[in-house]
Amino acid sequence: MNELDALVDSARAAFAQATTPADLENAKAQYLGKAGRITELMKGMAALPVDEKKTRGAAINLAKQSIEALLTERRQALADAELQVQLKAEALDVTLPGRQRGQGGLHPVSLTLERIEAIFGSMGFEVAEGPEIESDWFNFTALNTPEDHPARSMHDTFYVEGGSEKAPNLLRTHTSPMQIRHAVQHVKRHRAALDAGQPMPEIRVIAPGRTYRVDSDATHSPMFHQCEGLWVGENVSFKDLKYVFTDFCRTFFESNDLVLRFRPSFFPFTEPSAEVDIQFQSGPLAGRWLEVAGSGQVHPNVVRNMGLDPEKYIGFAFGMGPDRLTMLRYGVNDLRLFFDGDVRFLAQFR
Repeated sequence: MNELDALVDSARAAFAQATTPADLENAKAQYLGKAGRITELMKGMAALPVDEKKTRGAAINLAKQSIEALLTERRQALADAELQVQLKAEALDVTLPGRQRGQGGLHPVSLTLERIEAIFGSMGFEVAEGPEIESDWFNFTALNTPEDHPARSMHDTFYVEGGSEKAPNLLRTHTSPMQIRHAVQHVKRHRAALDAGQPMPEIRVIAPGRTYRVDSDATHSPMFHQCEGLWVGENVSFKDLKYVFTDFCRTFFESNDLVLRFRPSFFPFTEPSAEVDIQFQSGPLAGRWLEVAGSGQVHPNVVRNMGLDPEKYIGFAFGMGPDRLTMLRYGVNDLRLFFDGDVRFLAQFR
């Protein structure tokens, strides 16, 4: 066996001992690297006579090709071994029963919103929709909210880019702007009849949706839901408000024993105004007064901003929190549970 055959056998043994790609590259450097055995042999040819260089060079190239073939073979063997380990680790037992996906369901707040819409729909109320990024005029000014009202401050309101310094844009703090938008469009549709002295069809609408305020604790969330209601006509009184909202609450909670209390309060967009409290006569909440809504007769300035004559048209408005109603209906004591996304909690409402 000549020295070149011995060199090939030595490379074969070195490559076989390499158990990782990194080890194999180190072994390769010993034979095919810049300072490897083959390179040294090629450099040694410079001292040979011209007639021997051709024969010696051909023999060295054959040895080099053999070593390169051995290297390629070992690389493939290591890659195949790694693949087998990976396949074994990730193997699936196709005889095992399949994983069943759990049945989904509506979110409890969505269930409440659907229930609210259905109840008021049976009373002839339309459902209004509007933008969540609102202008200052629709969110505050049109609703008779003065410029120095605390709700306009950064402590309560999320202001966003756009608009101007005097008329900024914001994330709506309630869904009442949808009432104004709906009323303005309603009046526009019937403007010709109004100008002709004909009666205008009543405005009867609810506005459910997401709202945003800078607040977060067990009973408040920066994002929460509201449902505002509006009924405007020529002969709509506070008596109608009491009847409609009492009927709604008793239907929503499925209890004719429910008692309502209208407690005097203040809101810039209604006058007179009242907080609405309910009292259950039985169950775990029996005997306690629970606040569920704000309400009142629509302020003349708001009626005027709708494009109507407050001397002729009158109505009532109310605003309630569907999240709060959901908590009372299902006995949940922490609002944040609705928005944590815990499937164990939400599965109870399927």
